[in-house]
Amino acid sequence: MQKILIIEDNNEINHMLFELLKKNGYETKQAFSGTEGLLYFSLESFDLILMDLMLPGMSGETVLANIRKKSDIPIVIISAKTEVEGKINLLENGADDYITKPFDVREVMARVRLQINKAQSGTEYARQEIISAGELHIDSDAHSVKIHNEEISVTRQEFNILYLLFKNPGKVFTKQELFELAWEEYYFGADKTLNVHISNIRNKLKEYTDVNYIETVWGIGFKAGGIK
Repeated sequence: MQKILIIEDNNEINHMLFELLKKNGYETKQAFSGTEGLLYFSLESFDLILMDLMLPGMSGETVLANIRKKSDIPIVIISAKTEVEGKINLLENGADDYITKPFDVREVMARVRLQINKAQSGTEYARQEIISAGELHIDSDAHSVKIHNEEISVTRQEFNILYLLFKNPGKVFTKQELFELAWEEYYFGADKTLNVHISNIRNKLKEYTDVNYIETVWGIGFKAGGIK
């Protein structure tokens, strides 16, 4: 049975999520503050985390940052914050999905199932494979990206983007193709989300190399670069 950690300080919402997940066959653990949630995460194993942002003790953003230093467990944010920039920042920094309050319980369950299924399937990268392009090495088994044997810290979506591009050298991916394959979600014109992730990858790689490993094909999308 999959186990989900709920981090939500609102008693009513926390217990509602608890009952909803229990009804759908999930084991759950309830935390009512950021510090309590981080403590439970350090003591037990979970398959997914549902988390608010405005939490007592420690903010959701801080909890997210601490967890991402140790794990790529799926994290779904549930928050009343609706600013697009804030959502993009959270996705850029490791959140896997974002649900806005007030929410429909059917949407919560659909997104929970999607993230757990993605994690269990290894996003289709379960077979061990190392892809090399110049000084860049992508290891699907270790889920790592290295340049000159220096490991680059990347989020799940950033890894998926690099893997897809270099698994298919020469192929130009449209923004829709790249988004739907990397996120396993329907494309909803989320150019800004994808562009932020591409920019983030480029900035991380630039710390170690001058090679342009992601080329923009204007009017179409992106393809792998640095391949001779």
